[in-house]
Amino acid sequence: MSNALDLLRPAKWWPEVSWSTTRNDILAGLTGASVVLPQAVAFAAIAGLPPQYGMFAAIITPIVAALFGSSMVMVSGPTTAISAIVFSSISGITPPGSAEFFQIAILLAVLVGAIQLCFGLFGLGRLVAFVSHSVLLGFTAAAAMLIAISQLSPFFGIQSSGHSIFERLTSLYEGIGTANVYAICTAAIALITTVLVKRMSPLLPNYLIGLLAGGLFAFFVVPSNSPIAMVGALPNVLPSFGVPRVNTETIGPVIESAFAIAFVALLEAVSIGRSFAPKTGKRFDANQEIVGQGLSNIVGGFFGAYPGSGSFTRSGVNFSAGAKTPLSAIASSLFLVIILLAFAPLVAHIPVPALAGIIVLVAWNLMSPKEIISIARSDKVEAFIVAVTFLAGIVVGLEFAIVVGVIISLMVFLSKSARPHLAVIVPDGNGVFRNAQVYNLPQCPQIIFARLDGPLYFGSAEAVEVGFQSIGAMHPSQKHLVLILKGVGDVDLAGGQALIDEVDRRHKTGGEFRLVARYQPLLRRLGQLGVLDRIRPDHTFQNKGDAIEKTTAVLNDDICAGCEARIFKECINRPGPATAKHIVAEG
Repeated sequence: MSNALDLLRPAKWWPEVSWSTTRNDILAGLTGASVVLPQAVAFAAIAGLPPQYGMFAAIITPIVAALFGSSMVMVSGPTTAISAIVFSSISGITPPGSAEFFQIAILLAVLVGAIQLCFGLFGLGRLVAFVSHSVLLGFTAAAAMLIAISQLSPFFGIQSSGHSIFERLTSLYEGIGTANVYAICTAAIALITTVLVKRMSPLLPNYLIGLLAGGLFAFFVVPSNSPIAMVGALPNVLPSFGVPRVNTETIGPVIESAFAIAFVALLEAVSIGRSFAPKTGKRFDANQEIVGQGLSNIVGGFFGAYPGSGSFTRSGVNFSAGAKTPLSAIASSLFLVIILLAFAPLVAHIPVPALAGIIVLVAWNLMSPKEIISIARSDKVEAFIVAVTFLAGIVVGLEFAIVVGVIISLMVFLSKSARPHLAVIVPDGNGVFRNAQVYNLPQCPQIIFARLDGPLYFGSAEAVEVGFQSIGAMHPSQKHLVLILKGVGDVDLAGGQALIDEVDRRHKTGGEFRLVARYQPLLRRLGQLGVLDRIRPDHTFQNKGDAIEKTTAVLNDDICAGCEARIFKECINRPGPATAKHIVAEG
């Protein structure tokens, strides 16, 4: 309970604040406010929501996340991926643009926050580690594809319908003949300007300048008889308290979506927090950050915000602008309020095609094509995981893509771990043991050395048993087995039984089973499972040298007399050809 209460204590970073850091944080906050304004409008559009919902998420969420989170420079709020999932989830429940659509969006924020808060308080932050980078990459690419396709209609200035990607593409194809050339030019100018400004200086508010360029083109060039859509006036600028309405008929699907959004949001926040921790030199506590994200979404939902998370773009700008403490995120929200109070009427004149052009650019950057190509060339298995997760996000839905990806990743992991490497090894003449088959090295006719690399548990026990049987069939005269547990960290009951069965089989053939293992926790576990009792206490060794010395002492002299391998130093004193080559093997 005390640990949970400690996680709920706000502003643990306050002792880090000084006059010097405050000055840096205020300047960084001003920069962040100029960046988040166009992003909030764009991300709200991705979520199928009016601009004010993005503004509310950009004002409330960062403040609460900063107070209760762990990262010193991360800025939270609306994000691309979360916005895409929100739209994908709610559009399957109720039509976009309806009053119920908006209510579900802010209800989702409260539910997502409650789930995240429970995760943090119960210390479940480690579950995030089960989502691999490949799964996240495939999910992000699917979200980016859905985002880009959703913006093609306003980009071309045509009307389209449908919720799924296929319905949208079909509608777009049917209406392409009515495309508005002025809308296309407005979108292209906004997109190109944003790219050029970004290349000129990463610190410039490129999104804001891109929207301004598109707006100026629409104002001065677009004729009145060929109008293009505008964002429209904001009904209110400042967030106000309100309790989201709950519809009992739709609460089931909404809760399902909340779990998916909560998990993806935690992935974003924890990944960003961990990536910036080394740069700030401050410790990052995943569970503390999860609590902060949970509280930020709960509070945000009661002030009209839809679900948010950590933003890599705004966090990067915040860090580059010299932010030192989370006070910068709070300052950014306060500056955003001031900007909105002063310039809110201008938001109404933002051309929708200009917004679409910028969102298409955001989607392209989100897709990370270079990284996907690199993975496809270097690792086919990881590329398969990326592809399956991507297709699941496109065909099934974003809220299920993470689940599908995690299941595929676990299946791949279990498949690999179920086939540990069991190899016959011998000394190569320089005191180094190598794979006998790969290096075509001579073997002792009475002793076989085998090394097991990998986990020994119920999933791999059968493969290990098959490996023992194969070794026994290939080397029937080698009755003595010395097993080296190299990469085995733990053993379960099934794994222990596989070792016991091999011990019994060796004893029945008149041979011995000896074990080389140094890891003390592993030896204790083998003792608990009864393996060491069956092996016999004097048949367990810390190194190969002792195992060789004890095993060669019980070899059959008649067989040694005809052996020319002589691969151990102990072979020098045993009966055998005087001209035999002696290969010294040290333990």
